Amino acid sequence: MSINIAVLLAVVIVIRLRRRTESRSRFDEKLTVVIVIVFGVLIAPTPFGRGVAEAVAQLASGISQSGTGH
Repeated sequence: MSINIAVLLAVVIVIRLRRRTESRSRFDEKLTVVIVIVFGVLIAPTPFGRGVAEAVAQLASGISQSGTGH
């Protein structure tokens, strides 16, 4: 049985983010950031990752155009 690393990291991220903010140490916060970055790198080349990147690019483009008055 093979477990997709990206799916495993997604589960770890959800579990870590559900914890209370007050109970996190600086190390905990840094570790969460590293895990999220690795997750992003793993899903980036997938169709899902490309779709998310395209959606974020369109959102950013819309926000920047509305901010400039166009």
